[in-house]
Amino acid sequence: MTFNAAQIAAIINGTVEGDGNAAVSSFGKIEEATQGQLSFLANPKYEEYIYDTKASIIIINEALVLKQTVTPTLIRVTDAYTAFAALLTKYQEMVQQQLKGIEDPSFIAKTATYGENVYIGAFAYIGENAKIGNNVKIYPGSFIGNNVTIGDNSVIHPGVKIYHETIIGKHVSIHAGTVIGSDGFGFAPQADGSFKKVPQLGNVVIQDYVEVGANATIDRATIGSTLIKSGAKLDNLIQIAHNVEVGHSTVIAAQAGVSGSTKLGNGVMIGGQAGIVGHIHLGDGAKVNAQSGVSKSVEAGKAVTGSPAYDYTSALRSQAVNRRLPELEKKIKELENLLKQALAEKV
Repeated sequence: MTFNAAQIAAIINGTVEGDGNAAVSSFGKIEEATQGQLSFLANPKYEEYIYDTKASIIIINEALVLKQTVTPTLIRVTDAYTAFAALLTKYQEMVQQQLKGIEDPSFIAKTATYGENVYIGAFAYIGENAKIGNNVKIYPGSFIGNNVTIGDNSVIHPGVKIYHETIIGKHVSIHAGTVIGSDGFGFAPQADGSFKKVPQLGNVVIQDYVEVGANATIDRATIGSTLIKSGAKLDNLIQIAHNVEVGHSTVIAAQAGVSGSTKLGNGVMIGGQAGIVGHIHLGDGAKVNAQSGVSKSVEAGKAVTGSPAYDYTSALRSQAVNRRLPELEKKIKELENLLKQALAEKV
């Protein structure tokens, strides 16, 4: 697909500087782009590349003052990074819209229903009473269990397994290898030291505009629902345990784990490899640094780090003191020697 600068500017509400008919058919990094490619400049550290890039069109911030003239056609926008992301999203949607139809071999239960313009890839399985909305894309090798609902414009990538009773909203993207609705880790300890499995009878509810990365797992609730609220973004290799609630527009980076029945507020940010214990609450806007171990509730807007995690600012001060321990030890010994000398002189 080929687009010219004027068409792209209309999509991202930008202003063209240069040849509005300049055309591109692909994307490239500003330092590597070639003729016929579109790139962007958002980070000032990369400004040097704009003066000799071979890209045909560059999206830049409207506030950027260039030090010299450039060859590419420019499209100025309020926020180049956001505009470029919006353009990539639009392009991806156009590519996905070309995917339509049901490939063989695939299995669709007679009681399952699906809307218009769906794509169901080869070796996909759609269970009894499943409801698939309009424009849904289900890639090859995916499993959609009984009574699952998938809302309009959602994308289920290859090899995703969605267990029974799961409810997925609109514009949701679930990447390859992820498992939604597997049993929560519930076992009751017995007097003889063994463990008895607690049946997991709830489900998973994923609201609109959620993205779940590859090879993540979201467990079904024991009773009730494990809930991922609208706009949440989950990275690859994340574990969300039974009865967890993830708030609106919360983001969780790769390899993090959230234990059972913990509630994450809206706009929470959790770094990679962080671990959150069960039955606690992280307030709206809380931040957890990478590799932190959170063992108690965190107040709204508070940032924590470390294991066990505690106040971020205090932790940085402690780290600064730790780095100076050898120096401080040396000073203490010097003071001790001075004190001994002073006492000896008095005697």
